[in-house]
Amino acid sequence: MSCQVWVDRQKATVLRCPTADRLTPWVAAAVAAALPDRAPAVVGVCARFVDAAEGQALNQQYRHKNYATNVLSFPFDTPLPDESDQERYLGDLVLCQPVLVEEARAQGKSLTAHTAHLIVHGVLHLLGFDHETPAQAEEMEGLEIQVLAQLGFENPYRER
Repeated sequence: MSCQVWVDRQKATVLRCPTADRLTPWVAAAVAAALPDRAPAVVGVCARFVDAAEGQALNQQYRHKNYATNVLSFPFDTPLPDESDQERYLGDLVLCQPVLVEEARAQGKSLTAHTAHLIVHGVLHLLGFDHETPAQAEEMEGLEIQVLAQLGFENPYRER
């Protein structure tokens, strides 16, 4: 089952960032993989690209960690959709663009591939997936690898 996806893309950094049109298929693929039989008809996500100062402030405020991290996920506080849900706002993703640029460079990946990975990763968090235990990490990483392969990207966990 496929769903219609809308992405509210916000740019709060001077660095280049993907457009909402570029982000939309990444979000759609993650939702389809995570909710293959119960995706709502319409899904919404906000993706905000920020600078290091805002990324650090948000990470400090919400995770009590005083550094900018690559992606933060803020799920909209509703239960997972069921067959009766027609529309669903999943929540907000905050991506720290300077961190993404540096990680992509350090890992020898394209910025596009790394950003796609973190969008997929963040959307899975919005849908309730986590990686706190080995079993959770295996499930979540498996979905990420599957989705990214469908989108034409390499396994982000493969050693380079």
